[in-house]
Amino acid sequence: MNRRPLIQFCSACGHPVELRIPPGDNRERHVCTHCGTIHYQNPRNVLGTVPVWGDQVLLCKRAIEPRLGYWTLPAGFMEIGETTSQAAARETLEEAGAVVEVGALFSLLNVPHVNQVHIFYLAQMCEPQFAAGEESLEVALFSEDEIPWDEIAFPTVAKTLRFFFEDRRAGAFGVHLEASQDEAAVPGAPVPSLPVNTAHTEDILTPMLRV
Repeated sequence: MNRRPLIQFCSACGHPVELRIPPGDNRERHVCTHCGTIHYQNPRNVLGTVPVWGDQVLLCKRAIEPRLGYWTLPAGFMEIGETTSQAAARETLEEAGAVVEVGALFSLLNVPHVNQVHIFYLAQMCEPQFAAGEESLEVALFSEDEIPWDEIAFPTVAKTLRFFFEDRRAGAFGVHLEASQDEAAVPGAPVPSLPVNTAHTEDILTPMLRV
């Protein structure tokens, strides 16, 4: 066990931690050498929306690194005490100043090399009002032919946008799942999708199909 621990000290007692496999476990964990507290590290959930007004989607230009100055869907880390849909709505309000009605789960993309899972919901903007938050330089509505594809911040955002416009043309939205070891898209690789149950989100999904 020669790897240097990512966590150096125990948050419970302040003593050093070391990497070891605890009894009953099957992988190394950060274990306190004094009180025995096990410090687990788990993937972080990034929640966001595809905010729609008419035939346009709301995007934010990032004011922070990584990918400063590039466009993204409003999204951010889920907080303790939130549901996934609450986190998605909050991030949309904070980053884009837009109040949305969150609809169905739309995409779930694994990004294991940075220990994250990116989750996006379909969302209908309640009114065409928006403003750049502290983490955004600019916020704007884009139709499909206006999307700045070469300036999209993250592959997961680009994939989600492509899924959205493809589904809209097809006349039905699905739930898009992808488990990839690399964030880069593999040309021609199939992406599994599931039909979405629209029973509870019909009023949200229907306007998105009227383009």
